[in-house]
Amino acid sequence: MLSVSELQRLLKDVETDRVERTTSVNNTDKFCQAICAFSNDFPNHNIPGYLIIGADDQGRPSGLTVTDELLTNLAAIRSSGNILPLPALTIQKYSLPEGELAVVEVFPSDIPPVRYRGRVYIRTGPSKSIASETEERILSERRTAQSHTFDVLPCEGSALENINLELFKLSYLPQAIDDETLEENHRESRLQLSSLRFYSLKKNCPTNAGILLFGNNPLFFLPGAYIQFLRVAGEDLAGDVVDEQQFSGDLVNMLRTLDQFIGVQIRKEPQAVSALKEEVVAEYPLLAIREFLMNAVMHRDYRSNAPIRFYMFSDRIEIQNPGGLYGSARPENFPNQNDYRNPVMAEALKVLGYVNKFSRGIYRSQKLLQENGNPAAEFTLDQPAYLAVKIKKRPL
Repeated sequence: MLSVSELQRLLKDVETDRVERTTSVNNTDKFCQAICAFSNDFPNHNIPGYLIIGADDQGRPSGLTVTDELLTNLAAIRSSGNILPLPALTIQKYSLPEGELAVVEVFPSDIPPVRYRGRVYIRTGPSKSIASETEERILSERRTAQSHTFDVLPCEGSALENINLELFKLSYLPQAIDDETLEENHRESRLQLSSLRFYSLKKNCPTNAGILLFGNNPLFFLPGAYIQFLRVAGEDLAGDVVDEQQFSGDLVNMLRTLDQFIGVQIRKEPQAVSALKEEVVAEYPLLAIREFLMNAVMHRDYRSNAPIRFYMFSDRIEIQNPGGLYGSARPENFPNQNDYRNPVMAEALKVLGYVNKFSRGIYRSQKLLQENGNPAAEFTLDQPAYLAVKIKKRPL
């Protein structure tokens, strides 16, 4: 974060493409637009930008009292899912002799363009604006040299013909881009895909995320990209197999099918709560199982040829995904610390409605289990090759 002397220098200087000042404490739209623009780093400074809250246009503190509520609300912007891909930022309170300030430090994204509610914001000098098609393309082309995650890398050997363009344009694009931008958008398919990190213009082929989400045959390029379901009559794999399924194909359709399938598999029974009243209870809360499966899809290592394993035993469900904890996530800080192996896939799941807020899935699922009468889920976190969760059944 900034030192006090650096902050005082920024306050005395004029607003630039790295600094925005505001006296507002509740204009979330303005905050998000600024964070989006700094994330895109259109001038290519490769250093952070700063949103300074509590200072007027001349850089004078406005008399703001920086409360815990304000800091919490600013922190919630990152996980709300309205800015995609997730911005990297820190938030700090400063107490100067002239007054208090809240400062949001925003780091340039490795995978631009970044969007707020479907629009790409950039800064040119002190002004903030919506990026033009040319400016978006500049951001997309810059991404090639900076990207490191597997999902945004080119899928070598693939071509535009391997993408179901109708699926992309009808099922995804209207949810990812705001209506006004879509009406003005006359770009060819390659550029539309590229602007959302699904196509590499430099390599002239889809990215791995593009193939996974909209590919005609993702397994041809990524052999482990499927979910293996097994239902066993017993408490281990020695029991008789009751049902066996494989879910594969483009993720847009595969996840819809899986969503419906989960509901069928979870058994529900009426239970008496009084002499005159019954309620239907489920052996597992549907939303919790769905959340754990979506986490597996989002965080798995797609370089592995192993599938996601979704096994139902007589007493529990086990879900195992290839790839252990990633980045800054460790067994000792899980689930408080999260990191994204596949940020483009995480963004896509948010756009498609399978994720509500980031970094809250585990907490939400554990709460749903508790409310349903199930024990808390148990995690295997110390294995480098996989991560597993075990969910025990509620007695019916």
